[in-house]
Amino acid sequence: MVAKEPQTFSYLTEEHEMIQQAARDFARKEIAPIAAEFDESGEFPMETIKKMGKMAFMGIEVPEKYGGAGMDTLAYVLALAEISKADASHGTIMSVNNSLFCHGFMKFGSEEQKTKYVGAIASGEKIGAYSLTEPMSGSDAATMRSRAVRDGDEYILNGRKSWVTSGPVADYVVVFMMTNAEQGAKGVSAFVVEAGTPGFSSGKKEPKLGIRASATSELLFEDCRIPAENLLGEEGQGFKIAMTVLDAGRIGIASQALGIAEAAYQASLEYARERESFGKKIGQYQGIAFKLADMKTRIEAARGLIYNAALAKMAGADNGGRYTLEASMAKLFASETAMFVAHQAVQIHGGMGYSKELPVERYFRDAKITEIYEGTSEIQRMVISRMEIGLR
Repeated sequence: MVAKEPQTFSYLTEEHEMIQQAARDFARKEIAPIAAEFDESGEFPMETIKKMGKMAFMGIEVPEKYGGAGMDTLAYVLALAEISKADASHGTIMSVNNSLFCHGFMKFGSEEQKTKYVGAIASGEKIGAYSLTEPMSGSDAATMRSRAVRDGDEYILNGRKSWVTSGPVADYVVVFMMTNAEQGAKGVSAFVVEAGTPGFSSGKKEPKLGIRASATSELLFEDCRIPAENLLGEEGQGFKIAMTVLDAGRIGIASQALGIAEAAYQASLEYARERESFGKKIGQYQGIAFKLADMKTRIEAARGLIYNAALAKMAGADNGGRYTLEASMAKLFASETAMFVAHQAVQIHGGMGYSKELPVERYFRDAKITEIYEGTSEIQRMVISRMEIGLR
C-alpha cells in the first residue's frame, strides 16, 4: 500500500489536474531515477531541464504568444510541487525560470523584451537567473554596492553579486544595481544581461548543503557595457520590480517546500507500514503514529496556504493588487513544514534515514534552503507582522 495522492479541491479544473498528472508522471519517470546521481555530482541537469521546457513546465503562466503554456498560478504550483517531490534541484531551476525571470518581464518588460527573452526561457531553450543579493547586501537590498552608470545609449555595470541560482549556466540574468545611491531603495534599477557580454562573468561556485544540482555562483561585472534598451522597467523602479517578483517567487518556494515535505512524508508512511520492531509494524506504535499525524496535518495546512496565495495572485492580476501577505504566509509555513517533516522522516527511518542509500537525508538537506532563500523565515515574519500592524 502506498500513500494516497493529495485530495482534489473544488476550484481545480480538469486542466489543472491534467498538468499536475503530467508533471507527476514526468517527475517519476525522468527525474526521480537520476536525482541522487545529480545531487552527488552537483552537475546541472541540462538535458532534463530542456525536456521540462518541451513539456511547458518552464513558463506555465507565460501566454502562448510568448512561448508559454498560458495557464494560471494554480497550475504552476501544482506542477512545481510534483517536480520538487522528485527532486528539489529541478524544482529550484523551474521556480527561478517561471517566477523570478518570466514573471518580471511579463509585469514590467517592453513588448520587445518579452518577445526577445521570455520565449526562449519558457521553452527551456535558455536558462534565466535573478541577481539581487550581494556579499554585504541580502534582505536589505537598499544597501547594495553594485553600480550602473548611464553613458549615452549604454549602461556601464560594475559590481559583485552572490548566491545566484543558475548563475554559472544562465543565458540571461535580471540584475539589480544602483543608478542613484542617494535615493536608497528608490535608486535601484533592473537590467537584463546576456551571457558572453564583455565584462560579465561568473565567479565562485557555491559548495552547498542541499539543492546541489541547481548551480549557484557569484556574478562579476567589470565595466560591463549593455544597451540602454536592456533596462527593465524604468530607472529607479528596480526595488519595486524586485519585491513584486519576490512575491511570486515566494509562492514558488512554498510549492517547492510542499513537494519536499510530501516526498518525505510518503517515504515515512511506507516505511512505517513495512518496518517491524518487537514484532509489530512501527506505525502501530504511538510514538511513530503521532509523528505521521503531525506531518500530514502540517502538509495539508501548507497546501491550503499555498492555494490561497495562488488565488490571491490570480485575483491581483485582474486589478493590479498585491498578494504580499498571502505569499509570505505560504512561504513561511510551507518552508518550516518541509523542515519539520524532513526532520521527522529521518527520525522515523532511524539509521537508514541518515544513509545515502535512501533519499530521506537528501530531503532533509534540501528542505533547509526553503527557510532561507527568497526571504528568510525571519523576514517573512517581519513582512507579515508589519502588514498586520499597519507598517506597510
